[in-house]
Amino acid sequence: MSYFPVSSAKNLSLTQSSAPAVSGGLRIALLGYRSHPHVGGQGIYLHYLSKALVDLGHSVDVISGPPYPDLDARVNLIPLPSLDLYAHKNPHWALRPKHLLSLADLSEWWSKLSGGFGEPYSFGRRLVGYFKKNKPHYDIIHDNQSLCYGLLQLQKRGENVIATVHHPITRDRELAIAAATTKGQRWLINRWYGFLVMQEKVVQKLNHVVTVSQQSQQDIAEAFGRPLEKITLIPNGIDTEIFKPLPNVERKMWQLITTASSDQPLKGLSVLLNALAQFRTEFPLLRLLVIGKLKPDGVTENELHTLKLADCVEFKTGISTEQLVREYAESKLAIVPSLYEGFGLPAGEALACAIPLICSDGGALPEVVGNAAFMVKAGDVAELVHALRTLLTNEAMCEQLSIAGREHSLQHLSWQVVGEQLSDYYRNILIGRA
Repeated sequence: MSYFPVSSAKNLSLTQSSAPAVSGGLRIALLGYRSHPHVGGQGIYLHYLSKALVDLGHSVDVISGPPYPDLDARVNLIPLPSLDLYAHKNPHWALRPKHLLSLADLSEWWSKLSGGFGEPYSFGRRLVGYFKKNKPHYDIIHDNQSLCYGLLQLQKRGENVIATVHHPITRDRELAIAAATTKGQRWLINRWYGFLVMQEKVVQKLNHVVTVSQQSQQDIAEAFGRPLEKITLIPNGIDTEIFKPLPNVERKMWQLITTASSDQPLKGLSVLLNALAQFRTEFPLLRLLVIGKLKPDGVTENELHTLKLADCVEFKTGISTEQLVREYAESKLAIVPSLYEGFGLPAGEALACAIPLICSDGGALPEVVGNAAFMVKAGDVAELVHALRTLLTNEAMCEQLSIAGREHSLQHLSWQVVGEQLSDYYRNILIGRA
């Protein structure tokens, strides 16, 4: 373990591209099968990317299934309604006679009932139907990891289609299977991740694929069999005007903060809870705020009771971005304990808010945080305990990390720069240079 990484050679860098020959604003469609910021990083990506692109003078439509994105007023939303079965009180009875006329609806419903996840595939069918009916014109169609068969149909029709793959979901499946305790659980996990067969085929056949980190670039090549040189690296960004320090807000001396989906092993929340349990007697006032939803009777809730942490861990979900920034300002330390991240938006957001950050080395996280966080080995409880104890007893080190984090976010994690890079990439596609 080290306070700062020994080398920052793998830190994200924004490569310089030659000036494209196509100038002026482009007409761009951004796609997302579900896009609300509260359901994951994909919704956050669509929100900020669409805003960055209209800031640069482009015309942007977001074509999305529910739950729908929160968008800048200048961005046009084109909704593609689905059955939205995860929001339905009783999905078994969600199908109505009118849905029998739609293969997309039938597929989505049956997939859910049989333990699968059919939203990306169904979104693709609805997407192709929308294009056939309305015949819209776009210079660029940019998919946000639906990776549905519909993209190949649009590409075959001559559309300029690209897809962002944040990371191959194969990693999520591997970790979920490793955490399963029965053969039945492993079968259900494999069934749910059945959409990966489609995603692999689509990634192999698309003309243009973008990812957000060197780690994801390597993982996509390995998991989906796409040559490394055919995967373009353009990192994520952080809105440093929203995610910023709030100097007039007083920090709570003993409050830690993390962002995690409680029952996803990939996010490493269990590692953090076990670390907290080990030294809670040393710091009895310590509390952990988890930005995420606690699943009733789930693995995390059971672990909270086993570790006797239920009284000092709080979960918050559905909060606004402004509330999240305030929670960072009120907290003493932020922790990103993920076992793997294809990028790691929570880490970048914490840095931008100038809260001292403890971050694992899982996946692309070392690229994202550079020299601005206290790095620990992913999955190592003992290292995380040491890091927490070190920062809770060293105010000078906390101040140093706070300053370094904000400076790093301004220099390397800006949506304006990311938007400019993508704009150049789009234009190079139009003239056949990408």
